[in-house]
Formats: sequence, C-alpha cells, structure tokens
Amino acid sequence: MPYKNGLWLLLIGLLSACANTDSVNPSAISSRQTTVQGSAPIATEGVDRARQMAIDDAIANASLQLKSSNSGPIQIGDIKVVDEWQDGNTYYVQVLTVRSEQKSCLSNYRKKIVATGFPLMTSGQISGSESQDLFSGIPREISNQLMETGDFIARNMTSTVLYSRPDLAPEITAINGYSGSMLLDIAKRGDAQLVLSGVIRDFTIESTEYVRGSGVLAQLKSSMRDFIARRSIGIDVYVYDGFTGALIFQQRYTDSILGDVSLPSGYNVGSERFESSSAGHAISQIIHQASDDIQQLFSCHPFAARVVKVDNNRIVIAAGAQDKVRVGDQFMVYSAGSAGMGFTDSIGVLVVSEVGPSMSSGNLQDLTGQSRVRAGDWVRSFSVTNSRLPGG
Repeated sequence: MPYKNGLWLLLIGLLSACANTDSVNPSAISSRQTTVQGSAPIATEGVDRARQMAIDDAIANASLQLKSSNSGPIQIGDIKVVDEWQDGNTYYVQVLTVRSEQKSCLSNYRKKIVATGFPLMTSGQISGSESQDLFSGIPREISNQLMETGDFIARNMTSTVLYSRPDLAPEITAINGYSGSMLLDIAKRGDAQLVLSGVIRDFTIESTEYVRGSGVLAQLKSSMRDFIARRSIGIDVYVYDGFTGALIFQQRYTDSILGDVSLPSGYNVGSERFESSSAGHAISQIIHQASDDIQQLFSCHPFAARVVKVDNNRIVIAAGAQDKVRVGDQFMVYSAGSAGMGFTDSIGVLVVSEVGPSMSSGNLQDLTGQSRVRAGDWVRSFSVTNSRLPGG
C-alpha cells in the first residue's frame, strides 16, 4: 500500500521538523554570551559615576571577547549586572552580556513623546477645497507609527503649534522672551521625554497659467492643465528634549509628484482614500521614513521621567508598568536646576520598589540625599546598565 507508506513518511518528516524547531544548540548560545568584569576608580564624581564607568569598561571587554570568537559585526544586545562590589578606591562589576544579532538594540523602556502641530510655512499652498488634516494628521501618524514599534508612548497635542514664525523653525520664538517655556510646558503637561514638531515647508503646485506655443498641442496642454500638474513636497521634522528644550533631531524630507496633485477635502491622513491619492501616498512615504528614523535614533536613547511627588521619603516618578518599569530597576536622579548641565551632577540612584500602571516609587540608594529631591526633578536610566536578559 504505497499511499499509506507515503503518508507515514510525511507525518514522520513533519514531526522531525517540529522537534528540530524546539531544539536549541547550547554552543550557539554560548558563542553569543560572555561574563566579564569591569572596574573604575572612585573619583570626586562619586560612586554612581564610578559604577557607570565600570560597566562601560565591562561592556568594552565583552565586545573584545565576542569579536575574537565571531567574524561578523559585533553589537551588545542585552546585559545584566550579576555582581558588584567596592574594594578600596575602585568599583568593580561583573556583567553577563549577550551579543545581538540585530543592527539596532532593543529598548527596555517605552519613552513618552508628545506630538505638536506641523504648520504651513507659506500660506495659500493648501486651498480651502483641499484636506485640512495635514497640519495635525502628519504628526499624529508619525506618533501612531512610533507607538506601533512598542518603544514609545505617544500623546497628541497637535492643536498646539510651537512656531509663531514657521519660516524660522526650528527656532522657537516667544513673546515673553523665553523661547523654551512653551516647549518645556508642553513636555511637562504630557509627562513627555520627547517633543515632536515640524513644518510643512513646501506644498507648491507649479503654475500652469502660461502655456508656451500655439496650435493644437498648446490647446491640448491648456485643456489638461487642471488635471495634470507637478507638486513639490517638503516637510521638516524636529524632535526636542522635553527636559532641556534642546533640539536633538532635525531632518528634511522631500518628494515631487506629477499628475493629479489634488488632495480633496475630507481625505484624512492615514486613511485608505488619503493613501490612494498621489499626494497622499507621497506624504505617507515621508511619514514612514520619519518614524523609522526617529525609532532608530531614540529606541536606544536613555529613558527619562519626571519626579511628580516626594512623600514620606518616597520618591514618585511619572512612569510605571506601561513604560516597562519594574521593581528593582535603578535610575539616576537629577535636579531640575541642572537642565543645562547635560546630566553631569546627579543627586543619587533611585531604586524602584513599587510599580503601578503609570507611576512608580522608591528610595534613593544612599538615603542621605533623599531630602534634596523635589517634585519637578527627573530620573534617567543608565546608558546601558538597565538592559535585561529574559527573566532577569
């Protein structure tokens, strides 16, 4: 009975394939991980700074070890501090590292980003019969796509515009003389680490009023000028640091479309109708590229959150389970007064002991600095020290 024999062979092959899928090669895992030590002297900056330098030293040593056993490009994906101690004036750490097979690292925490409106630099380039959703729709869709990556929590304030003079963007001019006040206020209201903004710098339809030549061809061009035209698109995208007001991302995206360049009223950004139009499709491509660029740059950026309350020696921060904060996580604490100092003077290390949906709390590792922490200060993750291994 050849049919039944063939069926049995097929079933055996499928079971073998499933068994092979579940099997793990221990040598492949060991070739991607290593345990190393790092050390750093304890200088005037204190123990916290020495700990960070010791971990950086350990990561550098791990990269050298992994590189010696792998011919491909090396990037540390996940790390876990398994032991740390102080001996005299030197701080030591023992770190377990795993080589990443991906080009970009995986973010431990979800960073909050608030999106503001994208004003049109030159009035009149979008007529009243065209979609009025570009101003809020473009930043809304960029933030939505950032949310989909799992690395960000996006909040929309797209009815707010940062620029009284869009032609001068990214410079923020304010009547009160302090240009950063509006931006920092928006970031504070949204508990955001990052502020997304931008300008629609160009959305020009080339003039077709004058048709060169005469005869049948000129008449044909004249009759088709309302249906076939060229439109240029230029969109500037900016990201600011929500704690210092510093501009940390700036990119211009351009495109040009030929044909039916209209964008009818009622076509909202992100909809199928919007995507089906030539202009909408070009803008959607820019949105995809901008969100990819921002994700690549900031997914590995250190996480930061605000201190919202200090109560009975408990420090409460505006980040919780939704931000991927967990019990035992550690953050550097910085005074709001050191905004322009580039995180150079920390108060201490916060150790998280309680985690809620959107808030967490804990105490400083060294309680002597607890009284110096105020609402409005912020916490920041170590550059790479809070990376976790599965189950870590």
